Amino acid sequence: MGPTALDDLRERLGAAVLTDAEAMAPYARDTSRAAPEGSPVAVVLAETTDQVSAALAWATAHRVPVSVRGAGTGLAGGAVGYRDGLVVSLERMNRIIAIDPANRLADVEPGVITAELDRAAHEHGLFFPPDPASARISTVGGNIATNAGGLRCVAHGVTTDSVAGLEVVLADGRVMRTGGRTIKDVTGLDLTSLFTGSEGTLGVITRATVRLKPVPEGEPRTFRASFARIEDAGAAVAAIVSGPARPEVLELLDALSVEIIESFHPSGLPLGDAAILVGQTVGPRAADDAAAILAVCAAHGSVASEISETDTLLEARRLSNPALNARGLRVSCDVGVPIAALAEMFLGVESVAREHGRRVSTVAHAGDGNLHCTVEAGESADEYAAAEAVIDDITRLALTLNGTVTGEHGIGSVKRHELGWQLDETAIDVQRAIKRALDPEGILTPGRGI
Repeated sequence: MGPTALDDLRERLGAAVLTDAEAMAPYARDTSRAAPEGSPVAVVLAETTDQVSAALAWATAHRVPVSVRGAGTGLAGGAVGYRDGLVVSLERMNRIIAIDPANRLADVEPGVITAELDRAAHEHGLFFPPDPASARISTVGGNIATNAGGLRCVAHGVTTDSVAGLEVVLADGRVMRTGGRTIKDVTGLDLTSLFTGSEGTLGVITRATVRLKPVPEGEPRTFRASFARIEDAGAAVAAIVSGPARPEVLELLDALSVEIIESFHPSGLPLGDAAILVGQTVGPRAADDAAAILAVCAAHGSVASEISETDTLLEARRLSNPALNARGLRVSCDVGVPIAALAEMFLGVESVAREHGRRVSTVAHAGDGNLHCTVEAGESADEYAAAEAVIDDITRLALTLNGTVTGEHGIGSVKRHELGWQLDETAIDVQRAIKRALDPEGILTPGRGI
């Protein structure tokens, strides 16, 4: 990259451009195990859509690969910087532009922290349904880019179910708007859904109109059920999801996860059981629904249970990632399986762990069959390679159970080698044809996602 090209970028964007290596370093990686591919030539700290547009137009003109970064909490390596590439950071685009209580909508910039949007909505008696475990640090734009799920997914679906419209900057700098503010809209192709989950490969989201829901009446109830056998816990989950009492949250933790979480931050979770099911009910019937769910658990062999008016049990679940990292379990995946196959998947993961002689922790969004499996690994490259082999076997196991290679974290760079395990050649060709149509020079997140 010649100095003339960088001068051109600075002329377009001024102080928004970073080129100092030390200043750029934090923007070159995300939370995943993927290492930066080299030092970028520049980082753009965008504050407006116009600045994003100018940055992408420059990148297309100079054939510079672009990585897009929000809070950097992604776990699939989608935001890691390219050697001699451009990083477009959206963290400064963090305004909640408006909340529209009458239509139950919010207009936000992509850098808004998920939990902050939820808190702002609560001031109007509303809430933002997407609730990833990283809600306190992840951004709305990142959630949309990966179509994240989360703890409330069992009741409210994934992020795409809460996205009404988007403002997107295309690779050549053009700005496009998709969707709108109406409940129904079948005008043209559903471009909002196309960009949701596209992992920065098709365009850069600079604004979103998202759907909100009314805060349920009454006090929520948190519940816990312990099981001596993982297969009993899986059968209980299937019965709960198909039953009349609908949980707002339904999470399943294996014994290793519970032991590590409790050692990291004691929360009162009992030790020694094969699995613990934790969840929450909301609404006027929250207490009755929690009792009904625990009755289902008892009918499927639970050995202990409790109902609480506090969120302590869910707080313990949210601590799983930092707790596991602190104990050396660093290499993770987020496969999904049909709910009826949940118990078989848990047992299969235990078998894979024994075969490889490595500890594997499994925490699941049980209500939608999305498992987060994390493998222990030392600091060396060989250790990480050995852990990756475990992850590959777990992923193949999920596919044999009619599952998916990723439920919510995305493909990024970490899982791209698995793409062909799930999608046939035609499906991959079609997706890449769409990318070529929108990004003919291939500057946006090349070699990742699709």
